[in-house]
Amino acid sequence: METMTVERVIDAPIDDVFSWLTTTTNYTASPLVLRCRLARRGAEAPYGVGAVRHHLWLIGWFSERITHYDPPYATEYVVDRSLPPSRHELGRMTFTEVDGGTRVRWTTRAEVGIPLLGGLLTRRLARPVITRTFRNILDAAATALSAPPGRTAPNR
Repeated sequence: METMTVERVIDAPIDDVFSWLTTTTNYTASPLVLRCRLARRGAEAPYGVGAVRHHLWLIGWFSERITHYDPPYATEYVVDRSLPPSRHELGRMTFTEVDGGTRVRWTTRAEVGIPLLGGLLTRRLARPVITRTFRNILDAAATALSAPPGRTAPNR
């Protein structure tokens, strides 16, 4: 199992950053994310606890379930199903107000679900692609949230 973490300060208020990053349909602003949709709404909020979201990234398809939702400070999820298969223990985003905006820390703990080769494939292939995708999504959030009023980053 590999832990992968990406951090970034986004020059925007914490509420805006939390809202943008928990609305995963925004992720398609990243060139590495092909499609995202909310398959089931959460109990208290659309992307709150119990929500199920489906993502198609260049590296695969993921069905994620929100397990913790504490706006605007944290959200957590687990990947219940994926192609290629994976083992996933944790996905977490935390948001902290700092000078210059909001610090986002995105952590996932996972491994490619292929016997004997899973660890190696995770370290050599999945880890760099997942962290690059996280960085691209955070870049897209920074671009969208710093756009002049009335203009947003392009969505697909």
